[in-house]
Amino acid sequence: MYKEFREREALQKIKNHKIYLLALLLPFVLFVIGFELGPMMAMFKNSFYADDGIHLTMNQYITIFKSKFYLQAIKNSIVISIISAVISILIAVVTAYSFTKFSRKIQNRLLMIANVTSNFEGIPLSFSYIILLGNNGLFTLLFAKLGWNIFADFNLYSWTGLILVYIYFQIPLAILLIYPSFQGIKQQWKEASALLGGSTISFWLRIGIPVLLPSIVGTFSILFANAMGAYATAYALVGSNYNLLSLQIASLVSSDVTLKPQLGSALGVLLATTMIGAMWINERMMRRIRRDLR
Repeated sequence: MYKEFREREALQKIKNHKIYLLALLLPFVLFVIGFELGPMMAMFKNSFYADDGIHLTMNQYITIFKSKFYLQAIKNSIVISIISAVISILIAVVTAYSFTKFSRKIQNRLLMIANVTSNFEGIPLSFSYIILLGNNGLFTLLFAKLGWNIFADFNLYSWTGLILVYIYFQIPLAILLIYPSFQGIKQQWKEASALLGGSTISFWLRIGIPVLLPSIVGTFSILFANAMGAYATAYALVGSNYNLLSLQIASLVSSDVTLKPQLGSALGVLLATTMIGAMWINERMMRRIRRDLR
């Protein structure tokens, strides 16, 4: 009898503890609903209204898919996101691997620097690049005075300059995401590979890279979504000179000339769909990779 009472008391404590944890989680749930799901549902609903905001219609989506201008914006955003994500991952893999060669104390400091740098984006980042590499930037004028025409054919306010800035704020984030995967590669694996006659290259091709691949694929989807949604960096650097999806959405919902929030909502839905699609493909690929590694 006493044992049953103690078991019931233990179960009640566990139940009360779960209720307490759910109560603590409630503010976060309300925050997600209020600032994530709520605006998303409002945007989705608004995309099916005509410009008058009264009549339901599919004309906003028809306008987008019939317009070469908006299709070009989608294409440009996807291209710059893929290019910046791929280059950033390649650099981050090498950099994260080099971190592991230092002592734990230095690794922590390097990760702290990467963490701080990953938050340096938007208008401050674009302004810094303009000061350093703009037409009258510090490095541009300095090298020109020294007779080195390193930046003679480089234009910061071009497609190349935009990709360069995107890569800059993508690399630290990629390092932070890929670095933990290197901790999963054990020294015993390298020693076993060497004892069996395997070279360093064969180890990375047969063991190292397959172990890192799920993390690399997952990082790619995050970097892709990060670049697709970037607005302040591109706006501060090139303004409306380049046709990007995020810039077009902003111009449609906040412009004094072409104010069309319904059309902007439709573009926002397509942007969200592209991101979700990329993450879904990434999840499928990661499942297949993990299944093949077993």
